[in-house]
Amino acid sequence: MDPFMQAAIDEAAQGLAEGGIPIGSVIVHNGQIIGRGHNRRVQQGSPTLHGEMDALENAGRQPARVYRESVIYTTLSPCSMCTGAILLYGIPKVVIGENQTFMGSESLLREHGVELEVLQNEQCIGLMRQFIEQSPELWNEDIGE
Repeated sequence: MDPFMQAAIDEAAQGLAEGGIPIGSVIVHNGQIIGRGHNRRVQQGSPTLHGEMDALENAGRQPARVYRESVIYTTLSPCSMCTGAILLYGIPKVVIGENQTFMGSESLLREHGVELEVLQNEQCIGLMRQFIEQSPELWNEDIGE
C-alpha cells in the first residue's frame, strides 16, 4: 500500500481511538509529509476541524507554491468545505481512500482541474461503514443531515 495513504489511515484510526470520526489526511510535498491530521470535531468541539483541515492546520504557514506542488491524501471523499480549502490553496492532486460511504465535491474539484485518484481502499471503506453503523447520529451531525 502507498505509505502516504497508510499514514492517512493511521490518522483516521487515531481519531476513532480518541472517540472521534475516523477520517484522516496527510499533505505531501516532494515526497515528504508536511502536514497530517484527522477529524477532531468531537475531540475539540469544532465545527470545522475535518481531517483535511487539520492536516492543513498542522502543515502551518507555507509559501503558496508549496501547496501548488503538493498532494493531499484523504481517507474519505472531501466535503464541500475541504474541497474549498483544496481549491483555495491550489493543491493540484487529491488521493481519495474511498467515496462509497460518502461522495464529496469531487465534480467541483475536477471542474477546477484538480487530479483525483480514488482508490476504493477496503480499509477506508470498512472504517467508515463500521463507524456509520455504530454512530449514525454523530455521522449525520458531521455531514450536516
